[in-house]
Amino acid sequence: MTLSDTAIRNAKPQSKPYKAYDADGLFIIVTPSGGKWWRFKYRFGGKEKLISLGTYPEVGLKEARRRRDEAREQIAAGVDPAAQRKAVRAAVRAEQADAFEVVALEWFTTKKDAWTEDHGGRVLARLKKDIFPAIGARPVREITPPELLAALRKVEQRGTPETAHRALQSCGQIFRYAIATGRADRDTADDLKGALVPIQKGRFATITEPQRIGALLRDLDAYEGQPIVRAALRLAPYVFVRPGELRRAEWAEFNFDAAEWRIPSRRMKMREMHIVPLARQVVEMLHDLHQYTGHTAFLFPSMRSNVTTISDMTLLAALRRMGYGKDEMTVHGFRAMASTLLNEQGYNRDWIERQLAHGERNSIRAAYNYAEYLQERRKMMQEWADYLDGLRKIKG
Repeated sequence: MTLSDTAIRNAKPQSKPYKAYDADGLFIIVTPSGGKWWRFKYRFGGKEKLISLGTYPEVGLKEARRRRDEAREQIAAGVDPAAQRKAVRAAVRAEQADAFEVVALEWFTTKKDAWTEDHGGRVLARLKKDIFPAIGARPVREITPPELLAALRKVEQRGTPETAHRALQSCGQIFRYAIATGRADRDTADDLKGALVPIQKGRFATITEPQRIGALLRDLDAYEGQPIVRAALRLAPYVFVRPGELRRAEWAEFNFDAAEWRIPSRRMKMREMHIVPLARQVVEMLHDLHQYTGHTAFLFPSMRSNVTTISDMTLLAALRRMGYGKDEMTVHGFRAMASTLLNEQGYNRDWIERQLAHGERNSIRAAYNYAEYLQERRKMMQEWADYLDGLRKIKG
């Protein structure tokens, strides 16, 4: 006798699992907890085998019979249903492992320790926002240039062509990683060379006219916002490190006896330690700041929590409140200011580049060059500080 929906629905659990048979190898197991599992028993290659066809009531009697018949057709064609299922699951797992997002996150893991936290965060954020939604689920081997270009065009349409170029650069590295790990045959991103809107090259907005620099320094001195923000902005033109390096400065990195700030490699863009000689004026500013934040690890802790620091946007917002527009001055612009004027004043270019902590092509040399030209840089940094103090006194 075959099963009916009524009989299955009314089947009550017992102390032990029991079977209720339909026909042609199909039966249902009723468990002590009340679960009802469809099973199909068959013979293949002289061996008895068993596969699951789902659970009741999600899979009703009609659907269970359809699945059984489909399995019987496979057997008749010389295909083992159990082996076929295993192969399909393996293929799905392989496809998922080869998905662009999976490969990208794996690539990111191999790279992030060589990057600063800020840079790694920006790379991952771009991928999550602009690339993964479009092609993240696609097998990396199957992604075509038009697919990738469509995703990047949306970024361009937001008015952010530079972000599109940076995203393309990351995608190229991901495709090359996929090739190296045997999951792709070619770099799809390479086919998009010249396809994006060109970036209009430009420097960070800065002020280089001496009289205007003097006015800026006076404005920083007079800033009436948070004392910590004022201190960071006043220090910026004297040390001209990158904004992230300044904001995350820790008291433990400073040696006032040696008048040095040693920024550890983990916080540097180029991942090499950097020495900033401290002019007398900087030491005085730091002693003043210590009264406010010396009880914390950071020079510039967040106003909300001592375990984090102020943000780049906090400093930028302060400049804007003082009336300096985006085309006039940026936090990063203090570096451009120092670079421009120190070069104009005839200082050795190598001293300036070392103090700016620009990249060193020779990675072996880079591991040892943090103290390169240190005595010359000490003299340059003190003279730069004296020059800034002189500009502060010049009023138009």
